[in-house]
Amino acid sequence: MSLKSVELQIALPKTFDAGKMADNAQQLVHGNQAMAQMATERQVRKNRLTVLHLEETDSIDDEHPHKNREGSLEKEQHSKEQKQRTQELPAQHPFKGNFFDFSG
Repeated sequence: MSLKSVELQIALPKTFDAGKMADNAQQLVHGNQAMAQMATERQVRKNRLTVLHLEETDSIDDEHPHKNREGSLEKEQHSKEQKQRTQELPAQHPFKGNFFDFSG
């Protein structure tokens, strides 16, 4: 298949244009991937520098060291009393044992 000179005048510029378009599309993909990677790195850096969750800590009172001990004893006694209250009350079912069927 031979091409005439007139056909080459049209075909060659179109192949260059198609190559440029493919190259631009590929560069766009690489640019998007680079932007996503930079955003991920920024997020990782931010997560390293910030506190994600806070653990509850006990406070220390230097002025009254015995006060904390008494307070913790009171807390322990209070929690023990709550446990005893919950153990004393049996769980009641919403409908079992509340209706007797004497028809049978």
